[in-house]
Amino acid sequence: MALSVVSVAVFRKLHLPPILAYLFAGLLTGPELLALFPHPEDMHLLAEIGIVFLLFSLGLEFSLPKLMSMRSLVFGVGLGQMVVTTGVFSAIAHFLGFAWGPAVIIGGMLALSSTAIVIKQLTEAGALNHRRTEMAISILLFQDLAVVPFLIAIPLMSSEQNISLATALIQALIKGVLVVILLLSAGKWVLPWIFREVAKTRTDELFVLTTILVAILAGGLTYIFGLSMALGAFLAGMMLGESQYKYQLEADIRPFRDILMGLFFVTVGMQLNLHVLYQDGLWIFSGVAVLMVLKVLVLRLVARLLNSDAVDAWATGIKLCQIGEFSFVIAALATAEGVIDSRTSSIIISMGVISMALTPLLVNRSVAWAQKLEPASAVNVEPDSAIPEASALQNHIVIAGFGRVGQSVARLLKLENIAFITIDADPVRVHESRNAGEPILFGDASQKDILENAGVGRASLLLVTFDQPEKAKQVINAARQISPDINLMVRTKRDYQLDALYKAGASQVVPEIQEGSLMLISQVLHCAGVPMSRILRRVREERQGRYDHLHGFYPGETTEISYGTEDKLEFVHAVVLNNDAACLGQSLSDIDFQRMRVRLQGLRRNGSEIAQPDGNEMLQAGDVLIIAGKPRRVERAERRFMDGA
Repeated sequence: MALSVVSVAVFRKLHLPPILAYLFAGLLTGPELLALFPHPEDMHLLAEIGIVFLLFSLGLEFSLPKLMSMRSLVFGVGLGQMVVTTGVFSAIAHFLGFAWGPAVIIGGMLALSSTAIVIKQLTEAGALNHRRTEMAISILLFQDLAVVPFLIAIPLMSSEQNISLATALIQALIKGVLVVILLLSAGKWVLPWIFREVAKTRTDELFVLTTILVAILAGGLTYIFGLSMALGAFLAGMMLGESQYKYQLEADIRPFRDILMGLFFVTVGMQLNLHVLYQDGLWIFSGVAVLMVLKVLVLRLVARLLNSDAVDAWATGIKLCQIGEFSFVIAALATAEGVIDSRTSSIIISMGVISMALTPLLVNRSVAWAQKLEPASAVNVEPDSAIPEASALQNHIVIAGFGRVGQSVARLLKLENIAFITIDADPVRVHESRNAGEPILFGDASQKDILENAGVGRASLLLVTFDQPEKAKQVINAARQISPDINLMVRTKRDYQLDALYKAGASQVVPEIQEGSLMLISQVLHCAGVPMSRILRRVREERQGRYDHLHGFYPGETTEISYGTEDKLEFVHAVVLNNDAACLGQSLSDIDFQRMRVRLQGLRRNGSEIAQPDGNEMLQAGDVLIIAGKPRRVERAERRFMDGA
């Protein structure tokens, strides 16, 4: 982890992607150099959970109707790419001297692409819902399915069992259909109910644990039935992608996904054999170049036969021209079963690591290079956001909290045809609001992922409506990281958190009680005949002065002062100076009100108020000092006035 942290920091300084840093850290810690982990395969299972979480997150971006609409891509372009690419590389391997059985296994390994790296790069680029990306994802999904026949065929090729390959594949197909039906059924009827009950507990830890458990169980179920763990996680995520918990699930899984994906790339780096690279370097680097060119050309040919967009096909081919992580699994199994020798396996793994290292560059440049290869084609305009609810919104208002205040604001915004989107963590409220057609996301507004999904980076205003000052500060901090210049308005019930919220970064804080008082005062002044222009000016001055004249009140017998409020309430207190008062004869400027942390509100003398007493005013017996501050400070100030202590 220490090497990963240093490597990622250095590579980011050099403007290189983090994946390369993880591969470099793996090479350092692996058996070839520092040998901190002489057996990297021991970490493979834990690292593979990173792929499970990645595919679970990917599934959240899709829905069953969307996947059905992509079936022509999955079983058209995906099937064509896998069959043709496997055939081409099998023929090359046979030409190089391999028997047809091992040649087909080698061809299958080289035909696979890296789901982990491609999806991670596309996720970081925010391009998951682009049309050309759907072709890449469709091919990757079919490749995950295509791994199964190879895992079945390899043991049969080396064993003396009488089970035919066709029988084994039919059994795997039946198992696969059953497990897919089981997962889809559970995802449609069981998982939404589970997450609804978990969300009602309002326990963040339970929600996170349930998310992790569902992802791992789904992956484990498909693994037991002979399919890839990634496929099960994708199906579970896809079924939850239609639920109201989609964005919170994605935010919860992301830290674990990123950490374990980093570990996965480290384990990939550990598998690079420097001895083989030195000994067969010419074969390896030549093989990588031929591999990438052929995979791009084959995919373009398949896409052309199926009348797919030319630019999309070139871009997808460039994205998917590396060797995949499942190729390492097939290589390890084929070597263990004696289907291919260890030297061939090491060469393929080395080619895979090098091609993976080049993938971030290829993914980032794929569209630009594709447009150069097909300059006559029209360029598809892609949406800026992958979030359906926020994709069409610009300069909208984001409302964090959809309680009484949030709903009131939303209703008036609707009357003015002002676009908005809301965030709330109450599952019942979100469910009811969604059914009524409200634009609302379920999630914790203090998490950056949730705010990004609501389009805070493009919003004109973020309004925090819930009366939880500490939570509001977290929302402010997260929003400022996304958009430093966003207008940020916070509603709070009382005024004692005013300064703290402004210091946290709020543009405007609206204390409900003070604003209610201002509206009442406005009505009273209007009824008293004060011109409306003067009333509006007075209200504006109070807001600009942070409600100075509305702070503090005279305590009474019914005033409740608890442990939680004694340092937050502000009292106004009248101190009557008797003949023995210690401050008699002093001027107001001699008294350090600021040091005592109280404010002088006024001075009364002989029954009349001196509105703005001069600092040279000498205090006399019978004067009344009106001071404001927190209870303990007011008490200490009065003791100093009277006793000098």
